[in-house]
Amino acid sequence: MILPDFLRPGLRAVFCGTAAGRVSAARGHYYAGPGNRLWPMLAETGLTPRRLAPHEDHLMPEFGLGLTDLAKTAFGSDMQIPPEAYDSEGLFQKMMQNAPRYLAFTSLTAARLALGRAALAPGAITPDPRLPDVRLWALPSPSALAKSHFRADIWHEFAREIQR
Repeated sequence: MILPDFLRPGLRAVFCGTAAGRVSAARGHYYAGPGNRLWPMLAETGLTPRRLAPHEDHLMPEFGLGLTDLAKTAFGSDMQIPPEAYDSEGLFQKMMQNAPRYLAFTSLTAARLALGRAALAPGAITPDPRLPDVRLWALPSPSALAKSHFRADIWHEFAREIQR
C-alpha cells in the first residue's frame, strides 16, 4: 500500500483519486505535489475550517471527510499506472463497509475506471447499483498536471451539496 486510507464509518464524503502521484508517494501524504489544488479547495469551499497541509491528511476524518485511491499498490501519473493496479472492487467494499454519504472522485479518469463508464462529465453521477446508498460525484482533477481543465465551480457545487 502506497498511502493508507483515511476512512471511518459515516463520513460525509470520501475523496478518491486514481493513485498517489510521485511526490505524494515520496512524502507519504495525499495530494502533496506542488501546485495541487485539493487542500486549498477544501478550505475555500468550507469543507475544512482552514487550509490543511498534506502532512495533515490524517485529520480529514475529523471533518467528516475521507481519502483513498483506486490503485493502492502503484504510484505515478495515470499513464504510468498498470491497469491491473486499479481495484474497483476493493473500493466498493471499502465504501460498503464505511457507508459515506458521498464518494467524490478527484478526476474523471478515476470515476471512469472505478465505474467502468466510458464517458462522464464533471458533477453528480448517475447512481451505481453496487453502491445504492452512496451519492457519486466526479470532480475536476486538482493536480497541477490538469491545470487547464480545472473548474473551481464544480468543487463549490459539490461542497454546497454535501453541506445541506
